[in-house]
Amino acid sequence: MCKICRRVHGHCAGTWKYFQDQRRIVDYVLAFNGEDENAEAKQRRAIYQRNLESEGLQIETENCQRIHFVKIHVPENVLSHYCEIMKMQMPMKKLENQDKIIMRDFSIQSTLVRLFRRPLFNFVIIDRQKFAPPEYRLMYEYSRDKPYLFDDREQNFFTPSIRIAVAHFILERTYFSEAVEEKKDIGIRRLMEDQVYLDAYPLHDGCTDLRSSCQRALLLEEWASISKWIKHQPLDHIKEYFGVKIAMYFAWLGFYTHMLIPASVVGLICFFYGLLTYPANRISQEICDDNGTIMCPQCDKYCDYWYLRTTCNISKLAHIFDNEMTIVFSIFMSVWATLYLEMWKRYSSRIQHRWGITEYCSLAEPPRPQYLSRLKNIKKMMFNIATGAQEPSPPFWTKKFPSFLYSYSVIFLFILLTIAAVFGIVVYRMSLMTSKNIYGDGGSVSGKLIIFPATTAAINLLASTALTYAYQYVAEYMTNVEYRRTQTEYNESLNLKIYLFEFVNYYSSIFYIAFMKGKFPGYPAKYNRILHLRQEECSPGGCLMELCIQLAIIMVGKQAIGAITEILIPFLVQKFKEFRSVLGIDAGSAENGERLICCNQWTKDFNLINWHDRSLFNEYLKMVIQYGFITIFVVAFPLAPFFALLNNVFETRLDAKKFLLYYKRAVPQRVRDLGIWYNIMHVVGKVAVISSAFIIAFSSNFIPRLMYMNVVNPTGTDEGFVNHTLAYFNVSHFEANAAPENSTFSNITICRYSEYRNPPDDPRPYKRPSIYWQILAIRLTFVVIYQNLVSFVQIVVAWAIPDVPTKLQDQIKREQYLTNEYIIEQEKLKMALSGTGGCGGVGGSVAGTRYAQNGCVASEDSSPDDEKANYGSIADDNEYPLRMQTDDCEPYAAYGIVTSRV
Repeated sequence: MCKICRRVHGHCAGTWKYFQDQRRIVDYVLAFNGEDENAEAKQRRAIYQRNLESEGLQIETENCQRIHFVKIHVPENVLSHYCEIMKMQMPMKKLENQDKIIMRDFSIQSTLVRLFRRPLFNFVIIDRQKFAPPEYRLMYEYSRDKPYLFDDREQNFFTPSIRIAVAHFILERTYFSEAVEEKKDIGIRRLMEDQVYLDAYPLHDGCTDLRSSCQRALLLEEWASISKWIKHQPLDHIKEYFGVKIAMYFAWLGFYTHMLIPASVVGLICFFYGLLTYPANRISQEICDDNGTIMCPQCDKYCDYWYLRTTCNISKLAHIFDNEMTIVFSIFMSVWATLYLEMWKRYSSRIQHRWGITEYCSLAEPPRPQYLSRLKNIKKMMFNIATGAQEPSPPFWTKKFPSFLYSYSVIFLFILLTIAAVFGIVVYRMSLMTSKNIYGDGGSVSGKLIIFPATTAAINLLASTALTYAYQYVAEYMTNVEYRRTQTEYNESLNLKIYLFEFVNYYSSIFYIAFMKGKFPGYPAKYNRILHLRQEECSPGGCLMELCIQLAIIMVGKQAIGAITEILIPFLVQKFKEFRSVLGIDAGSAENGERLICCNQWTKDFNLINWHDRSLFNEYLKMVIQYGFITIFVVAFPLAPFFALLNNVFETRLDAKKFLLYYKRAVPQRVRDLGIWYNIMHVVGKVAVISSAFIIAFSSNFIPRLMYMNVVNPTGTDEGFVNHTLAYFNVSHFEANAAPENSTFSNITICRYSEYRNPPDDPRPYKRPSIYWQILAIRLTFVVIYQNLVSFVQIVVAWAIPDVPTKLQDQIKREQYLTNEYIIEQEKLKMALSGTGGCGGVGGSVAGTRYAQNGCVASEDSSPDDEKANYGSIADDNEYPLRMQTDDCEPYAAYGIVTSRV
């Protein structure tokens, strides 16, 4: 029976995470319902646990009322065996002269610190007494045949994250059926789906009591606290606790947040420039000083004529976001997007090297159990060049292609449904124009032009948020249809589908305002209509102001909703699980009638939210959607980078708190980079250039005003520009049911509207004048020039910044040389001691090469077993590592082996 919860000297009992002998640590826990009378489930559990023990795992069962816990410990011999199979990069013994090759780390933060005096930046540096910098150690792929490389007898050589990763690897690949040929009867994931086990999870290293000395409490106090928002992140310690995948996310989030600082500064300069110069803006002055210009109605029948001066306030606000600095800011952000991606690759190369993931390749990842179960009857086999194993492969034309076609057809259909939903909102907006309650009163037209877009933007935000949940279900179902070999491939395919949904979901209404609204409204004598509804028009100042309002509400609103739910929802879910668990425990009683409350670490963690493969997806998705807002549409909202910066400062700490407090500990996973998210951001950067060009050319007054000053006005100023952009209309030419029914204006013969058209007394009334075609030609020319110019600058920036710093390349070469020389020397000593000669030992000693680099060449008739011996592999015929280096998986293949530092 489990122990009773109590506190000892202020430290919570949650630190109990050992077997009953208090010596063997619990590396993983399985939980199942002890009251379950299902005989089949009991049999499957028994077979599964027996197979786990045959793999060398040590098991101890803890009965705790309704829930029973299976504690798992991984002995060191099993750890060493599977570290070799999993090709783990492990720290080597310290080599002679290795300290002479230490290079200075590159980072934005360290660069800033070196530019100024260090005391100025002490407040942002983490406490090195609490987070000691890791010792400089070379890393090498673990091999038991090279004991001289590793000090694997060290107490902490196999870190907790490695122990957890090995335990999870075994749990995912152990059968729970006597019939081993049934490949679907494999893995803890399948057992949890069938409710044989309720949960499977690694343990946090202690409780959240800040007085505790565990790593979890330290990270919670020094990293996850909002009060530490300005300090750097202890990335190496995050990596040791959560694994590379989560640490890479926080490294990228921190880098992205720092890169937002210059973008925010330039955006604020653009905003304040417009704010300071708007009183002198001639366009708003002409609108505000105009007392006679009468504008045509904004809608049919119910809308009345209105004075141009009523848009005085909105014209002033429009100047804040549409001024001379707009084009400068758009060019800056286009270059910034390229600079950010290139600098990230450069920054991440140092992280990859330090964490030993430079050589990691997803081809070496084992197939998903679900994938194997679908291919159990497939006879076609494929040779995996990374693992050297024969794997079942689905036929392309009869299996893979039809599944992809079906999957993406459904995805495309739902994207069209999303566009249809946005079209419905547009029709709703147009239908409101006919409502007397909206436009029929005598309120300010300027106020309506702000309130009306704001309310529809809020509706769009709520609708898009609600649709997200349906999209995720459809995308996950469609991805299950496809034949995705590894979990990485599965996750990336699913991520792409959901991002496409979200892209259309959040951006389509903004694209409508930026590129469609007010572009083809027609004129009062012949309006262009959709479903008999009149299209919306832009205000005399253009649609840029409404686009700004839409962006601000959707972007800031989405971030506000995310910040609220970031902690609230996990907190409520965790408390609900805890409450439900307590009720279940209280329902039972001990033999002596006393109730027992389980409070060991495995029982405390059982009530936390499950961590799964896609728990990071929503975090990445939020940030990449935000990245689209600040690049694609930043021309209309220069404050977007600033609001993104504010959000991300708190997002980092809230995510950290959420992962430490409310989620079970994640299984450490290796990733090499951001995966598909980097490719998405790269494409978004290209789209942003095109979008900015079209927004400046067609949604702002930049081109018409430039043409007016250089072609129309002899004085070369913009005086009279507003009058130039307004066309004349004879009210007697209104189409049927379009004229105002109850107008408060009398004796109106002429009204004005925002278009370039001939006046009614022209020989070609209401036709396009030549100036319209000239402006259109200049607009298209501007788009071409802007896109090519900015794209050229992006190419130059990308070319000028190498992906890997030169110093890092030199460091890698030096480390490889020292490692190879040490291996050759040790192999020679080993051969001398054993009294044997030949090339086998030396040939197999050189990392990253198939044959020896010292002149030994394998014979032509050497067998596969001989090759495996050269590699020093302990795995079976289906698992021995065939280390074929490719440009895709090994960027430093030309260097031979790739070592790393911790």
